[in-house]
Order: sequence, then C-alpha cells, then structure tokens
Amino acid sequence: MVKQRNEIDEKYQWDLTTVFKTDSDWEQELKSLEIAIEEAQTLEGRLTQSAADLLAVTETQLALSRRLEKLYSYAHMRNDQDTREAKYQEFNAKALSVYAKFSQVFAFYEPELLTLSAETYEQFVAEEPGLALYAHYFEKLFQNKPHILSKEEETIIAATSEILSSGSETFSILNNADLEFPMVKDDKGQEVQLTHGNYITFVESKDRDVRKGAYEAMYATYKQFQHVFAKTLQTTVKTHNLTANLRHFQSAREAALSRNFVPESVYDSLVSAVNKHLPLLHRYVKLRQEVLGLDELKMYDMYASLAETELSYTYEEALVKSEEALAILGDDYLSCVKKAFAERWIDVHENAGKRSGAYSGGCYDSNAFMLLNWQDNLNNLFTLVHETGHSMHSSYTRENQPYVYGDYSIFLAEIASTTNENLLTEHLLNEVDDDATRFAILNHYLDGFRATIFRQTQFAEFEQAIHQADQAGEVLTSEFLNTLYAEINEKYYGLSKEDNPEIQYEWARIPHFYYDYYVFQYSTGFAAATALADKIINGSPEDKENYIAYLSAGRSDYPLEIMKKAGVDMSQEDYLNDAFKVFERRLDELEALIKKGAHK
Repeated sequence: MVKQRNEIDEKYQWDLTTVFKTDSDWEQELKSLEIAIEEAQTLEGRLTQSAADLLAVTETQLALSRRLEKLYSYAHMRNDQDTREAKYQEFNAKALSVYAKFSQVFAFYEPELLTLSAETYEQFVAEEPGLALYAHYFEKLFQNKPHILSKEEETIIAATSEILSSGSETFSILNNADLEFPMVKDDKGQEVQLTHGNYITFVESKDRDVRKGAYEAMYATYKQFQHVFAKTLQTTVKTHNLTANLRHFQSAREAALSRNFVPESVYDSLVSAVNKHLPLLHRYVKLRQEVLGLDELKMYDMYASLAETELSYTYEEALVKSEEALAILGDDYLSCVKKAFAERWIDVHENAGKRSGAYSGGCYDSNAFMLLNWQDNLNNLFTLVHETGHSMHSSYTRENQPYVYGDYSIFLAEIASTTNENLLTEHLLNEVDDDATRFAILNHYLDGFRATIFRQTQFAEFEQAIHQADQAGEVLTSEFLNTLYAEINEKYYGLSKEDNPEIQYEWARIPHFYYDYYVFQYSTGFAAATALADKIINGSPEDKENYIAYLSAGRSDYPLEIMKKAGVDMSQEDYLNDAFKVFERRLDELEALIKKGAHK
C-alpha cells in the first residue's frame, strides 16, 4: 500500500519552513502582496515620464514579481506533496489568482516602455546610473518592438486568447479526461485497464504479446477519434500561423524561436544533422532485432530493454553514487550538491495524493527544491542526477545574478540536467567490472539518446511540415497527417509503414505538437550536454570553469552567447556531430559486447 504523507519519515520530506516558517506567515504575505499590487495600479502612465520613474516602476514591478514567485512556490509545492489536501488546493488557487491580478496591473509595462524613442532612452540611462543594471533586460524588450501592435490590436488579441487556445484545450480535455482505453493483458495474464500512465510499462515488457496488445489497443483508440484530433491540431496550427502573421513574423517558427532569441538556423541545423546520421539509428534498430531474436522488428519493440541485468539502487546508495559522479565538477559544486542532499531540499518518496513524476523547483529566494517519487532502479538514479543538475543550475544562477536575470531560458534549461546524466553514464562505465552491467548501462544511454535526439527531432520535423503545409493552404485532414507522419517515421526507423500501420496515428497522442515549437529544444539540449560533458571529462580546468560560468549566467546574456562562452557554438552543426560520435562509439561497444554474449 502507498503510504500516507504522515507516515513518511521527515528526513525524506522537503523542508518548506525555509520558505515560510508557518502557513500563517504565508497568509500574511498574501494579504500584504494583494494590497501592494492594488496600489501599483497608480504606476500606469508614469513609466516614461523621467529616468527616475523608469527605474522606480521597473524596480517595483520586479520586486512584486519576486515576492509573488515565493508565494506561489510555497503554495504549489505544498499542494504537490498531497494534492488531496483542501487547504493547499486553496493556497494554490489564491496564488494563481494573485498572479493573474499582477499580470493585469502591469499589462501596461511593455507597450508603454516601447513608446520611448532611442534618444530618450539613452538620455535616461545617462541621467540615472541605476538603469545600467537593466541594460540587457531593456535591450531584449526593445528588440520585440516591431512585433508589438497598437494598444487596440493588442487588446483584441488578449480578449480572443481563450478562443484561440481552444484547439489545445479541447485536445487536453479529450486526451486526458474523456478518452477511455480498452482492457489489455499484463505480464501475469491479468486483464488491466490501459491508461496513459501504464502504457510505457506495457511496451517495455519482456513479453512481446503484452507489448503488442497494449500498442494495438492504444492506437486503435486514437484511430477511432483521428478526425477530431486532426481538427484540434489544425486549429492550433492555424492559431500559431495567424498570430505570427499578425505580429509581422515570416512564420510561426520564427515567432516561437524569437522568444528565446534563437535563430531558425539552429532548428534547421538540428534536422539536417540528424538526417545525416539516421544510418546510426537504423543500425541500432537492427541490433534490437538481433538481441530480441525477432524475424521482424515492429515499432512496439522499440522500448523493451535489451539487458537481462536490472540494476538496483536504494535512495541512500543513489546519493553516494551521484556525489561520486558529480565530484568531477569541483569542490564548490560538490559542496552545493551535498548541501541539497543533506538539508532536505528533496521530497523523496511516493505518498498517497502526491504529484507524479519529478521536477526541480523553488524560487529566487528559496532552495532549489526537488520532487521525486523514488523507486530503487537505474532510471531513478538518473532522475536524481538530472533534477540535481536543474537545481545546481538554479542555485548558481540565483547566487550570481540579480533577480532580473535570476532564472534561465527554456532553451538552456535541459542542458545542465542532461550534462549530469552524461557524467553519471561515464562514471558508471568507468567503475563497472562485469560485461552484463556494462551492457545494461550502454543500453540505457543509447535508448535515452534515441528517445531524445532522434525522436524529438522527428517530432520537430513533423511540426515544421504541418505549419508550412497550413501556411501554403493545405487542409490538415487526418489522412494528410497520417500519411505525413508515417512517411517521416519510416525514414527515421527504416521500418515499413505498411508493416507498422498503427504508427500513422501517433501524432494524435503527442501533446507537444500543441506547445508551439518546443520539442526541438530537447534534442539541442541533449546534444549540447553531450559536448559539455566531454569537455568536463576530457578537457582542461578552464573547460570546467566555463561550465560553472554557464550555470551562473542566468539571463544576463543571450542563450547562444552563454553557450558559446561555455565552449559550445550551437549556431553550427559541430556540437551535433560530436554527440553522434559519442552515440556511435557506445553503439560500437554494445555491438562488441553482444558478440561476447554479454546480453544473455
């Protein structure tokens, strides 16, 4: 039975009293913040009156935002630790309500700022030294000026935002609430209700009949509703294209990438590099077929582990292993890791009502807390070092940057976490002394690479194609989407679309296609992390210093510039090609172990 929250030993619970000592303190801050935000309504119209006003209004906005983040962080973490508790459901709802009020009050800020001429802004900067701190912050806002519309037009877009998001919202409701999957057989031959949550467990099964049954049941359901899902996706794509056009962008992709100041060439370089290296994926697919002993490999065979050895780690063993792997980053980094492990930054074990999955959170004025749902296996060891990577990134950023630059862009977010995973993989491979364990670790790495760089780029290629098709006047019917997706999937895996008919419906179940060009960042992040880990392991002390500088940079510079200073130029294909060299090297080693019979 899953334990209740009060049955979990306190040492395995995060210590949120370091954020607010008591719930009463949180409630007092809520009232105080509500008053302060209400009073801030008088700031509208003052922003551009003088240099002193520009500084004062900007600092007031950021100070209130900082307090609000702390308020929300406490509320949502309390809620996540047991989502059934009404008190913290209410806390979370109140925090979100205050967020909405804050956004409403400061909706004037950007349009008002952008009425400043370049000459007046330079004059303000000369008059008020305090504005120097915000130079990069203002620079980014001014760069967006060509895409900010008139006040009336912005009001219309804001007023229609709920309608424009209907495609995504309808997909979410249908996919998560209304869609019901059939019963399937598990490993024990028992009839079990198929769900989004247990699907991956079924397709990872050693029993091929279990994999096949779950796979066919999943896609039979999506086939049944393919026309509805085609409409929700088409509506979302049309919204992306329409909004981009209204804001004077050439495409939806340009609009989406501009938010992180990432040129479209980064996207194109990723797709180009991955396509050049598809023969490596085909090699791995054939290797799967050989190890699994199949006459013909199907798409439902892509997730089953090839290893017979299942590695197990207790949480305490995982802490030690993580510290050993991350020690290479230096004493200061390791001391921060040990602090996180020792001072209850982590909510470790599953309890009834706890949010599923794992994440790193907190705010500028708190520890970089982590939520886990610990299981004693290799995946959870990697999850621990992954979330620790996020938390160290957050900690270094918050310690070294003022609040205005005290977080980091989504484009950079997955790099630190995945660098840690690469360091752990290398550490485990270096210490292992038997072929079976080595095989299991290599299999884990190669599967992760396949699922991230290859699979997410496959998604990115499909996403770009459907946006271009809509822009060209193509109707995104289910037939069009099925055909396009099946062809791209066949190109990536080398498995015939005729022999894998169910895969044509996979697009219908991928929520990331509603995220507006998000998925490519998983691939670029994984590849950049591979390059950084190689520099940390095989490079000079300066490479490690550059990596720590990247962790500390926050939003103080543009993402590509931050990465360039860390030693990875993401505007070129080199970092991607280097990642594929690592994949090929480890694939070679796996093949050699298979010849030795290490997988049996």
